Amino acid sequence: MTSRSTYHHGDLRRAVLDAALDVIAAEGPGALSLRDLARRAGVSHAAPAHHFKDRTGLLTAVAAEGYRLLAEALAGVPELRERGVRYVRFATGHPAHFQVMFQPELLRADDPDLAAAKEAASVELRTGVAELHHSPDPRTAGIAAWSLAHGFATLLLGHNLDEPLGGREPGEMFRSLTGLMFGPEPGGAEPVDTQPGGAEPADAEPGGTEPAAPKPGDAEPVAPEAVDAEPVAPEALSRTERRSA
Repeated sequence: MTSRSTYHHGDLRRAVLDAALDVIAAEGPGALSLRDLARRAGVSHAAPAHHFKDRTGLLTAVAAEGYRLLAEALAGVPELRERGVRYVRFATGHPAHFQVMFQPELLRADDPDLAAAKEAASVELRTGVAELHHSPDPRTAGIAAWSLAHGFATLLLGHNLDEPLGGREPGEMFRSLTGLMFGPEPGGAEPVDTQPGGAEPADAEPGGTEPAAPKPGDAEPVAPEAVDAEPVAPEALSRTERRSA
């Protein structure tokens, strides 16, 4: 346990927040207790209440910090799909924040710090949707984009995607997922249409070129069956010639 003398000049608030994040990540927000956090931080039982008042105040501070971190993660990324990748990576990098941010029943809704942080994150999310100039309903498009990224992140943190991921980095997997659903990114190569297994079409020339169309005046091709017809026997030809004579 860290000595109490470590915490001074405002360090106690940060120490209690860090201890709370550890507990939430390991056991969920339901396991949080100010008394237990005071013990972990090596301070008196009353010390955390001095900064956060109560458990709800502490969780509200965690959520506010999470929204600020999310806004920073999304800032400066113009393309909506890449913002989704950043959203997923934020969730995996800050799982305790992510668990608390979207449970309003745990938070103090009228907290001004929380309201300001939520608005900063919302601005960044709306900015990404504003790039969808072709969307007739940007608000609905924003809900759809958020639902996709948030649902993927939630499944991920619940270990529901461990097997499908197969060791792939979650952000890259999400980028591939959006590519399958919505096509390549702007400026990306168009997919090549090939036969199953990469085989060329049956009527293509070697190298993938189509057979040339006949030009006007070209001789008619000889049918294979004409080439393979049986030759006329010499004696039959002689009999024919004698009859005609």
